Amino acid sequence: PESETGKRRVTGLRLTDFRSYAYLDLTFDGRPVVLAGENGSGKTNLLEAVSLLSPGRGLRGAPYSDLVRADGAGGWAVAATIVADDTEHRIGTGIESGALEGERGPARSRQVRIDGEPQTGSGILADWLRLVWLTPAMDRLFVEGASGRRKFLDRLVMAFDPKHGTRANAYDRCLRERNRLLAMERLEPAWLDGVEHQLAEHGVAIAAARLATVERLATAIQARENVSLFPLAEVALSGEVEAALGARPAVEVEDWLIGTLAASRGRDAAAGRTLSGPHRTDLAVRHIDKNQEARLCSTGEQKALLIGLVLAQARLLAGQGTPPVLLLDEIAAHLDAERRAALFDEIVAMGLQAFMTGTDASLFESLGTRAQHFRLGNGRIVETV
Repeated sequence: PESETGKRRVTGLRLTDFRSYAYLDLTFDGRPVVLAGENGSGKTNLLEAVSLLSPGRGLRGAPYSDLVRADGAGGWAVAATIVADDTEHRIGTGIESGALEGERGPARSRQVRIDGEPQTGSGILADWLRLVWLTPAMDRLFVEGASGRRKFLDRLVMAFDPKHGTRANAYDRCLRERNRLLAMERLEPAWLDGVEHQLAEHGVAIAAARLATVERLATAIQARENVSLFPLAEVALSGEVEAALGARPAVEVEDWLIGTLAASRGRDAAAGRTLSGPHRTDLAVRHIDKNQEARLCSTGEQKALLIGLVLAQARLLAGQGTPPVLLLDEIAAHLDAERRAALFDEIVAMGLQAFMTGTDASLFESLGTRAQHFRLGNGRIVETV
């Protein structure tokens, strides 16, 4: 599919026994999509379904068992029609009824089909859609732990480099294996040697991809020609592997990390975890105009900084001919009218497909016929514009 890369749209979405939906079949025409309804009406469930058209556990990060409808048959399915360069493709993912029994069974991975053909895992989905999302849970991204910022960063990286998620999963498996080996009473140095070599190889590739993405974003932000109501952000990475890559070739950094891991086995065994590697990297963001760290900015400014980063990435991808699909949950609730209009205008100007939710349909009125509007309530979804 990479050879076919271009503007891609979700033109159809069908859910079966997914969250609150026994069955749902929606058609989209490529315009931005507004989903308005009261809390609990299923708006975020719809966004979550779309987010599962990418690798991983979606925008909530929920266990697959949580996605099963309470009165359903025991499995769930999300199917989508995607148009890529005027050609329709069908993507399907889900868990079959009964597959969730036993945590060591098939529930450990979901099934994926592309145009009816079974795939070996969800990693292939990154080749088909570039998805980026913002949710209310991310409003505290700059003031809480580094884990959330790394996940946000890695979602941005995957939009540029679809294989990043596969490398990250391989790194996590190696990390768990190393921690397991360190916990054994009788340490096997040869086993650790092999795991640490793989850990260093994947870890340096992950750090390099993150650095490349941050550099692209920084360039795009500084080169922004249009006046925007979303503040300019300075972005940087704080991590020992990234710092090493700034001074040495990747091959040398791999050797350095292998040596660091070997030398720190005793320390890490006592700590019960690996204390060196890109899994400890942090994303640092600063409000340029105020010369202030994002964590010290107001809640509204932090939200605007996040949106500005996502828009900068979208501009980059659109310029490369691979615009992302945006999933923006409750995006308008804490923006003033001027910033709401600016956000909508930028989405439309870039020709992006964006799925946006809100409890108040009036917040999206300025979009008018530039978007498809749906009203959710009383178990029904009705297109209103």
